[in-house]
Amino acid sequence: MSEPPDEPPRPDGLRPGGLRPGGSRPGGSRPALRYVHRHRVRYRECDPMGVVYHAHVLDWFEASRTEALREAGLPYADLEASGVIMPVVEAAVRYHRSVHYDDLVEVEAVFAEPPRVRVPVDYAVRRAGEEDVLISGRVTLCFVDADRGRPISAPDVVRRAFRRAGR
Repeated sequence: MSEPPDEPPRPDGLRPGGLRPGGSRPGGSRPALRYVHRHRVRYRECDPMGVVYHAHVLDWFEASRTEALREAGLPYADLEASGVIMPVVEAAVRYHRSVHYDDLVEVEAVFAEPPRVRVPVDYAVRRAGEEDVLISGRVTLCFVDADRGRPISAPDVVRRAFRRAGR
């Protein structure tokens, strides 16, 4: 989802709804790929107290990650059609503050380095237009040959797409 043109950028300069190559990170390093996905919290995602139920956050992470890869020219469906799958091998989530029904959140996905065999992705969830991180996390995926069920190095098409996106 693209941000309306009259809406100001976030305090860190990112605008949601697209790839954000480069930019500085703590320590001055540049991520290989950065993407911000907007999501409006739905009623069904909340518990009886009106707070987002914890399990839905992993869905938000997946949406941000898959859209980042799609914009980089790597739809999951194409990878799977080529015989490569990317299962999650680790996931960690930290809840700093509550997120509520109807909040508009930005789910930032940061691929800190070009993928190898494993692909760690860091996430930060913020209310749109705010700096405070409400939820943070990391999900690590692994490239796997679907036929053999064995880990493999990132395919050439993936490495090329990350090089293009990082320019």
